Amino acid sequence: MRLTKLALLVLAVASLTSGAMAGRQTYEHQEYFEHYEGTATCLECHEEEAESFFHSQHYQWQGDAPDIEGADGRKLGKLNTMNDFCTYPVANWIGRTTNAGGTILSRGCSACHAGLGKMPEPELSREQLENIDCLICHAKGYRREVYELEDGGWEWRPILWKNQRGLDSVAGRIVRPERTMCLRCHSGAGGGPNFKRGDIEYVMKECEPEFDVHMAASGNDLHCVDCHEGEDHRVRGRGADLSGTDLPDNRLDCTGCHDAEPHDIAALDHHTKRVHCTACHIPTFAKADSTDMRRDWSTPKYYEEEDKYTATITFGKDVVPVYAWFDGRTRSQFMGEKVWRRKDGVIPIMTPVADRGDKKAKIYPFKLHQGVLPLLKDKEWLIPLEVEEFFADGELEHAVAAGAKAAYGIEHPEFTWVEVI
Repeated sequence: MRLTKLALLVLAVASLTSGAMAGRQTYEHQEYFEHYEGTATCLECHEEEAESFFHSQHYQWQGDAPDIEGADGRKLGKLNTMNDFCTYPVANWIGRTTNAGGTILSRGCSACHAGLGKMPEPELSREQLENIDCLICHAKGYRREVYELEDGGWEWRPILWKNQRGLDSVAGRIVRPERTMCLRCHSGAGGGPNFKRGDIEYVMKECEPEFDVHMAASGNDLHCVDCHEGEDHRVRGRGADLSGTDLPDNRLDCTGCHDAEPHDIAALDHHTKRVHCTACHIPTFAKADSTDMRRDWSTPKYYEEEDKYTATITFGKDVVPVYAWFDGRTRSQFMGEKVWRRKDGVIPIMTPVADRGDKKAKIYPFKLHQGVLPLLKDKEWLIPLEVEEFFADGELEHAVAAGAKAAYGIEHPEFTWVEVI
């Protein structure tokens, strides 16, 4: 997947007031309902908020993409773009894949969707509102699991769904999203701890200032929403490897909290005109957990201890970023369109488009992820993989065929393997 802009910097906030950093408030809700009976209980008072969230990136997984070259007004996001980690959520949405011993290997990409198992639809409906999982972001101690329905479908339920008293207790302790809630999805993206992002690690839940000055409880004790919160359930900021953005006109940068020339040395302040803060302040990433640097889907690898197949993954720790000019715009490969290549033949899935001559651009640090993906021979379209069953049986040909069918409706694809970044 592309150049991933390291995100800690875009969390920029070291000098908030002490009030903003005070203890987080819990909003007790027990007096508002007798029993929690799913999202319908929340909608009794918060239907307007649910409608706002329905239209957000966190629910729709696609949206306006003004920073993507060639988007031409299309709504883009996870549901209609590809990556070189788990490739494509639509082909891998929900279920329970187990190995021969019954150990769960995967629950699908919806594990990190703030819904209860149904795919998001573009049109607002009561069914879609009741599919929103408010507790995944707002309830301390909330946990959920995927369950099979009588009709063969799947849905997410609280693990306490048969313990009404316990569920009522959890649903009654409502908070603004804390970093623990954000980290369980954003740290685990790509299939494991710190696999995808590289600089959003589980340890940030409770870390020292030497690890992260913003998140450390003994430092600034910030939570993600302190910087990223917008209005109406919209989130500020866009990673360089993401397509859609909630608030394109409300951008997020270090200068939202820090002075543009914060140093006492003129030479350093001069550098900030063309060098972004993060280029100096994130000298390495993957400091606690190793991060996925290359994922080769053409060479399945079997892990006997886990009884699981995966791609061949190369990990890195204490990785030095690569550096590139970036002005907020990126170029992306679009699904169902012929790929474009670099001069060396490598296919960039998403890459910055700025250069030194762009006076608005600065040098940023990036995680450069490499991969090997299937390419449809006749049309030269990238093909996603249906990875869930592959984890259990290692049947690579089936994974590619199922991915081609899910993405394009193509049966029996002829494909070749290509290098991507």
